[in-house]
Amino acid sequence: MPLKKNPANTPASLTRAEEEVMQILWQVEKGMIHDLLDKFQEPKPAYNTVSTIVRILEQKGFIGHKAYGRTHEYFPVISKKDYTKSSFRGFMTNYFGNSYKSLASFFASDGKLTIKELEEIQRTIDMEIRKQKEEKQ
Repeated sequence: MPLKKNPANTPASLTRAEEEVMQILWQVEKGMIHDLLDKFQEPKPAYNTVSTIVRILEQKGFIGHKAYGRTHEYFPVISKKDYTKSSFRGFMTNYFGNSYKSLASFFASDGKLTIKELEEIQRTIDMEIRKQKEEKQ
């Protein structure tokens, strides 16, 4: 089943617990609560905790379910890519005033990137510049 593209209804962010459940659900693609619980690292949350978070995520429109009697199989409705885009847009707005130049400057001047990493970033940017120039021709 293809995932819906619904960025307009995608909340800017999830709580840490909600995001952890979504990360697992994106990984397994579909599953019952006990399937999700199996993917958590120790100490695992309680079954009821995960069940509550899943219901909240369903109310928020992130996941759907298919019923098999009293058992439900859950699946993501929002793709990880769409959520990542939405979250990153919020991050850019809140921390860098929607300026990619400010973001790049922050990471470049932070001193934590190695020369190799900076060169790889530069190569990626150079490739994108060439690609966009070719598309305009």
